[in-house]
Amino acid sequence: GKESLKPVYDQLVNEIKTWSKDLEIAPKKAYVSLRRNKQFATLTPATKTRFEIGLILKGEEATDILEAEKPNAMCTHKIKISKQEDINNEVLNWIKKAFDKAL
Repeated sequence: GKESLKPVYDQLVNEIKTWSKDLEIAPKKAYVSLRRNKQFATLTPATKTRFEIGLILKGEEATDILEAEKPNAMCTHKIKISKQEDINNEVLNWIKKAFDKAL
């Protein structure tokens, strides 16, 4: 029932793939792990209408779109996306920051 979120996933993965050849995309049961030398993000279809991007950004303050996760969560922050139009430069910059830290 979450097929409507596939274009969001495709757009995110296609953009992230352009950053480096060392990206590993590892599908899990409930989410997709994005890794370089270590994991930097998760892509999760959270509900039928919302996609969540989990990011590992230790030390970053939360913002309007970058929400802090619960303590001891695998990712430190998350961004909620409902439609492709929500994927803007701010979202991509946060993902890129986590990507760059994963070396």
